Amino acid sequence: MSRVAVVGAGTMGNGIAHVFSQAGWETVLIDSSADAIARGMGTIEKNTERQASKGVMTASERRELLARLSTSTSLEAAKDAEMVVEAATEDPTTKFTLFHALSRITTPSTILASNTSSISITEIAKHTDRPANVIGMHFMNPVPIMKLVEVIRGKETSDETAMKVVEVVKVLNKTPVEVNDAPGFVSNRVLMPMINEAIFCVQDGIATAAGVDEVMKLGMNHPIGPLALADLIGLDVCLSIMKVLQEGLDREKYRPAPLLEKMVAAGQLGRKSGQGFYAYRD
Repeated sequence: MSRVAVVGAGTMGNGIAHVFSQAGWETVLIDSSADAIARGMGTIEKNTERQASKGVMTASERRELLARLSTSTSLEAAKDAEMVVEAATEDPTTKFTLFHALSRITTPSTILASNTSSISITEIAKHTDRPANVIGMHFMNPVPIMKLVEVIRGKETSDETAMKVVEVVKVLNKTPVEVNDAPGFVSNRVLMPMINEAIFCVQDGIATAAGVDEVMKLGMNHPIGPLALADLIGLDVCLSIMKVLQEGLDREKYRPAPLLEKMVAAGQLGRKSGQGFYAYRD
């Protein structure tokens, strides 16, 4: 395989397009918003410039990477792709609609992957004409740096599809870990309750956000505190995932912290809004 379409030009989508193009794939980055595409391409240009300055790639390799990237505001641009990776908003209805459309646009052999961080791959697959070809590819943020990709098998994902995707992940110089479909998979089933509990610590006045993060960094050897990480992920995304865990597993155990809900309602979403548990100028 050598042609991929990435749907969604946000933080995850532009990172995924970056690593596919870096691995030699002809890559089209698709988003309904031209502004989102411009921002996404700007991020890729900055990140590849940083890589070149650090010697991760040569100036020539950077030019070739950017030359392999094209953009479109139409899903029709995915029609010739051998693989599609969806990285749109973490909203079930949005994903179901996209996969229904993609199964109509693409050829029957095309693998349809979702970068969802919590939504059921089995449910997504029901909205396509090829559930055997539907799989989860959950990249970590920031995509160009983080090595892990959770490869999530839905109930009807074929062995052939899973094996192909595992090999693709290796070609991207990432490490695949195969997991079965369940709310939050492994990464967010473990991570999000920790972040949620850290938010409760702030809400209950036990410590400041900086204090909670310092405990986890110095005491548990985490490279970044859970609240700084929540700001990086996006507090709206954290809330969405907690709701998926709550609805799919246990309504009380996975209850989102009221402070998290209040911050999201106030538009304090973390780095992307400039304000979360910390303030950000850029």
